[in-house]
Amino acid sequence: MTSGGRRLLGSVMATGRAAQVTLDRRLGAAVSAAFTSHHRRRLRRIGWEHALDRTSEGWAGGTTPPRAGCRLDILIDGRQALPRIAEALASAQSHVYLAGWLFDPSFALVRDVDPAVILRNLLAELAERVDVRVLAWAGAPLPLFEPSRAAVRKVRDQLCRDSSIHCALDSHERPLHCHHEKTIVVDDRVAFVGGIDLTAENGDRFDDTDHPARADVGWHDVSTRIEGPAVSDVAEHFRMRWHEVTGEALPRGDAPPPIANGITVQVVRTVPEKIYGALPRGDFRILESYLAAFRSAQKLIYIENQFLWSPEVGAVLRAKLAHPPADDFRLLVVLPAKPNAGSDDTRGILAELVEADAGNGRLLACTLYARHGKRLDPIYVHAKVAIVDDAWLTVGSANLNEHSLFNDTEMNVVCHDTELARETRLRLWSEHLELPVDAVGGDPTTVIDQHWKPIAHEQLERRSRNEALTHRLVRLPHVSRRSERLLGPLQGLFVDG
Repeated sequence: MTSGGRRLLGSVMATGRAAQVTLDRRLGAAVSAAFTSHHRRRLRRIGWEHALDRTSEGWAGGTTPPRAGCRLDILIDGRQALPRIAEALASAQSHVYLAGWLFDPSFALVRDVDPAVILRNLLAELAERVDVRVLAWAGAPLPLFEPSRAAVRKVRDQLCRDSSIHCALDSHERPLHCHHEKTIVVDDRVAFVGGIDLTAENGDRFDDTDHPARADVGWHDVSTRIEGPAVSDVAEHFRMRWHEVTGEALPRGDAPPPIANGITVQVVRTVPEKIYGALPRGDFRILESYLAAFRSAQKLIYIENQFLWSPEVGAVLRAKLAHPPADDFRLLVVLPAKPNAGSDDTRGILAELVEADAGNGRLLACTLYARHGKRLDPIYVHAKVAIVDDAWLTVGSANLNEHSLFNDTEMNVVCHDTELARETRLRLWSEHLELPVDAVGGDPTTVIDQHWKPIAHEQLERRSRNEALTHRLVRLPHVSRRSERLLGPLQGLFVDG
């Protein structure tokens, strides 16, 4: 082929790629638009359309208002959270309620003692003296997904065998969706709300903030420990679900007293309409809280999440990048290298955000790896955390996808406490940057530009050259205008519903 022919062929191929990108973008935008219109019509019919339109950074509406006089401890990674859970369970005097996606009877909550504290053993011992209730998702009704109904029934039998533990399986779900919240209540005195499942399914949740390479997937997650009046909201939600599933009304505990010098906390949830008689119109205050907080952002949105493919959330974030409220506005996102629900569908939303940023450097998306020489283990980012302007903080079970915002049952906690929001951000940034807290305590924009960006870019370049990483923080690859924009919307269309 002549040089002129090669140039012509190259030009034709480039034109074809550009046309494919344009088509992909247009189709993705069309699917997202149809999807968001469907959600708006759905929420309008049941009186929840306001959840899509809140602009104030204030509290969400609904029947569980903000509760003053609370204590909220942020528990980062399993090694910190799981022993605290075991300690609280062991202290029970009246009852313990556990709700989750899946439970593993053999899961070890405390591992630096002999014998280790095993979930089934701990609950069985407790059930000899207090009321122990476990509420789990019944499992996928179709064999296309896991865990199956049969597998969950087997787990229930293993958990309850030769014990007084009461376990109920909740099959009140929308098709292709689940019960995803992770909550624990002890005596209506202490509650835990967060993202940590008490199972090793798809990865062992017991990991340290140092994230040593362990020849298996690492696990980054966050939970909360609550004291004070907000505990009652977690407990009443469990009682509502237990009654809907079993027909049994659990006795109400005494309301926890306010804590002196405590903070204000709001419990928010997702409950789809028409799955529980007690909530025929559902509850969509996690969606309301996220959209309102992100719209209010002036300088910083920090997100850790398992997924980022909600078109509603994507639209708000795109608007922030396209029309930033300040020159030093930054959007920083920490995600898994590859979400475990199929191909890397999050890239569709990230491609839109990259385009909205238009090369201005306000967006950075990263992932995490554990390393041992040239050997790498992905650290699965399962945390569901967001911080806005060091003023608004949420932690819970809800992902930024349509499952969690519209279709699964979920629970988050929200607070507007500057000290706690900033302290949590600094702890997380210290972990991810592998720097002392003092070293990341400056202006957030400066820290992102001077620490996050150089480290993340350098480590991605090392990966591309097949060199050993010198840091766990790596910029997400393939986040570019050429990413497949259609993947995220299609995932929502066929799975999120």
